[in-house]
This record gives sequence, C-alpha cells and structure tokens, in this order.
Amino acid sequence: MADIAKLFIAESRAFLSSDYLPKIERCLEALTDADVWWRANEGSNSIGNLLLHLEGSTRTWIMSVAGGSHIERDRQQEFDERERIPRAELIARLKRTLAEADEVLARLDSGALPERRQTPWEEVTVLWAVYHAVEHFAMHAGQIIMLAKMRSEENLKLSD
Repeated sequence: MADIAKLFIAESRAFLSSDYLPKIERCLEALTDADVWWRANEGSNSIGNLLLHLEGSTRTWIMSVAGGSHIERDRQQEFDERERIPRAELIARLKRTLAEADEVLARLDSGALPERRQTPWEEVTVLWAVYHAVEHFAMHAGQIIMLAKMRSEENLKLSD
C-alpha cells in the first residue's frame, strides 16, 4: 500500500508541474495582458482571476491542509480583482506557488495520506486535500485553455 501512496504523490506532483503548468504557460504566451483580463460578462471569470484562484486554492489545499502551514487567504478577492496584473507576474506567482507545493508534496510522508485535517470548511484526509487540489487545478486549467482558444488565433500546441 505504501507504494501506491508514493505513486499517488508522485503522479500528483507531475500533473501539477509537468502537465497543467506548461499548458497554462503556452496559453499565456499566446495572449496579451488585455486578453488575460477579458471576461465574457461581469458574472464570468477572466484568466487572470482564475490564475489568482489557482494560486490561492493550491496554497490552501497543499501548503495549509496537507503541509500543515497556516495560510492567509481572501478567496473572494481572487475573483473580485479587476486591476490588470501583468501576465508575466501572474505566471511567475503561480510557478512559485507550484514550486512550494511540490516541495510540500516531496516531503509528504505517504503514511500521512489517511490522516484527518481540519480545513476552514470541514475535516478531510490529506489524500482528499491533495486529490482535490489536483482535480480543482485541472478543472480551472481547462477553463483557461478554453478562454485562451477563444482569444487567440494561434495554435496553442497543447499536446505533443
């Protein structure tokens, strides 16, 4: 069972850093700062808001819940932000967050996966927190890809 737990952690690290992040980077390379902050309507999120949200959610679920660090977060501000933070800064922040998350996951003892941890909302296992962080990241990466395809006429080259 320990081998499966180690594989789960290794695959989670790979999805975040080696699969989703490069796709998001390719999307941002094809866009302008204006494209990154474009929204279909006031009730929709921009890519910029989604990037801020991915940073906050990854910090919450990986660093705070799985890693045991206290993280301050204003989730609503991630969606309310309207200042056009440059895409280079947004991707740099996300890369830093994913590097820190990767360090937490690399240090995570596979025996800790069944441990229960309190979140601001409920008690979950460490495995649940990591699994949720990865699937949540994947969902928003898909939204970013879709928005980038809508705003760019380039082939984003998202698959090899």
